[in-house]
Amino acid sequence: MGTSHGIAIVGLGVISRAYLETLTRHPRLRIVAVADLDAERARATAADTGAEALAVDAALAHPEVQTVLNLTIPAAHAEVALAAIAAGKDVYGEKPLAATLAEAREVVAAAAAAGVRVGSAPDTVLGTGTQTARSAVESGLIGRPVSATATWVAPGHEAWHPNPDFYYAPGGGPLLDMGPYYISSLVQTLGPVVSATGAASRLRSSRVIQTGPRAGEEIPVSVDTHVSGVLEHANGALSTITTSFDGVRTQANPIEIHGERGSLSVPDPNYFDGEVRTFALGSEAWAPVAASAGFEEGSRGAGLIDFVFGDRQTPRAGGAIGLHVLEVMSALLESARSGRRVAVDSAPELPSLVPLTPRSEWLS
Repeated sequence: MGTSHGIAIVGLGVISRAYLETLTRHPRLRIVAVADLDAERARATAADTGAEALAVDAALAHPEVQTVLNLTIPAAHAEVALAAIAAGKDVYGEKPLAATLAEAREVVAAAAAAGVRVGSAPDTVLGTGTQTARSAVESGLIGRPVSATATWVAPGHEAWHPNPDFYYAPGGGPLLDMGPYYISSLVQTLGPVVSATGAASRLRSSRVIQTGPRAGEEIPVSVDTHVSGVLEHANGALSTITTSFDGVRTQANPIEIHGERGSLSVPDPNYFDGEVRTFALGSEAWAPVAASAGFEEGSRGAGLIDFVFGDRQTPRAGGAIGLHVLEVMSALLESARSGRRVAVDSAPELPSLVPLTPRSEWLS
């Protein structure tokens, strides 16, 4: 294990299980340290992985740790990232990059000054679903892209999460929670966004936890719970996005992209795979598009693996994309508050397309 890459995980909530399932299978990664506010949970995870259960500062300072995986709640993303950077570590975090745009910019600037790297989820867009769609658009399959729609509607995470408070606190809400998947997919397929126009609403001021030991407890809502908007991409395409904790269900395709010569149905970017379909101008039915790009059988943590072992200059799940996506979401919310169109200043270089890569290869 002397040549393995050392990882410290900070935050061991629900999402950590999916990461651990992937990362513990990689022969060149080693979970060195874990930290969580719940000391017992940290000890249990350490026992399962062979890691040390440490306080956050000690985990970040561990000499065998090279990259910190930041799985804390959004409100703590920036604090932990900045501490990791100050300790001289690369840091890869769950989405969004930070709870606010100002914090995210501080994280990216601090990393650049320290000579370390920042990565950010979601990595689902590196799977065969979004990557095949990107390949199809770039190959000209549907002609020049004109527009896209992205839709995510659900009644709220209190239906399944035992501690959903942070979803309704600053840094949460359907846009900052689920929007990163859909906007990242739109950016991957259509390129950066230059402006946003949004509208938002809040159905009620509190929610009731429906599962776990706190079932029946009422929690406050301090963020907008339905956000819609229009994104203008640099290539002229217009994307319409809806994210909602106030609906029940939708039959809308997660993402559709429309071009001069055809339309593309893109699978849900909350997952890695799924069938891409196209409807060509003059045809009579949707037709499947064979997977041509992406990590096959992707799972949470694939982006971290690519971040560690892939292109170090322009990581596919890098901080520049994470910052841009957060700026787009912030622009939508600012537009909803102000009633005006808001410019998006960042214009990241898109990372390279993921070649069609079998699971046995990207997990080795």
